[in-house]
Amino acid sequence: MGTQKCICDHYDYALKSNTAWATYKNNQNPALFEKTKDKQCPKILWIGCADSRVPETTILGLEPGEVFVHRNIANIVAPSDINTMAVIEYAVEKLKVLDIILCGHTRCGGAEAALTDKCVGGVIDHWITPLRTLRRCNASMLEAIEDPIQQGIKLSELGVEMGIHNLLNNYSVREAIKSRGLRIHGCLYDVATGRLKDLSIGTDAIKKLSIEEKQKILTVV
Repeated sequence: MGTQKCICDHYDYALKSNTAWATYKNNQNPALFEKTKDKQCPKILWIGCADSRVPETTILGLEPGEVFVHRNIANIVAPSDINTMAVIEYAVEKLKVLDIILCGHTRCGGAEAALTDKCVGGVIDHWITPLRTLRRCNASMLEAIEDPIQQGIKLSELGVEMGIHNLLNNYSVREAIKSRGLRIHGCLYDVATGRLKDLSIGTDAIKKLSIEEKQKILTVV
C-alpha cells in the first residue's frame, strides 16, 4: 500500500504542477497555446537520450512547439530502427526542420553498460549492441583511458559520431542537405554543469574537409 500511495502522490503532484505551469505560461505569454493549438512549426529535430536529466526543451531554453523530439536509450540512430527513421523522415520531409541536433550526455547508463559484455537483461542488451560493437572497434582508444567514467563519456561521444554518420547516409537527410541546406549537429550534454558542448562533427565541420575526406565520412558505419 505504501508503494501505491507513493505512485499516486507523484502522479497527483505532476497534475498539480502542470496546472501551475499552464497558468504561468498563459500569464507570461497569452498567445503561446493559441499559436500552437492547430499546428506545429518546429525548426529543430532533437535526437537525444531518454535519460530524465536531459529534457531537451528545458535545457535549450525553448518553448512548446519549437523542438520536434525523438529520444531513446543512449540516443542511438540505427538505420534498422523504424521508429527513429520515421521520426527523421517526418521531421525532414514534412516539418522541414532546419537543424537536426544529435545529443549524447555524460554518465549515460547505456554507454556505461556497453563498456562490457555483461548481460543487462531483456531487450536492452539487444538495443545497445551497436555501442558494444563501437566499443570493440575503438578498444585501444578506450582502454588507454584509465577512469571508467571518462571511458563512458568517450563512448558517448563516439556514439554521437556514429549517429551523425548514419544521419548523413539517410536519404531524406542527404537530399535536404543538398536542396535546402539542412544542418546536422553533434553535441554532448554535461549533466554536472547543464552545458552543451559542440563536438564539431556535423555539416558545418564537413564543409571544411577535402572531397576525399567527405567521401570517407559518407560511408555507413
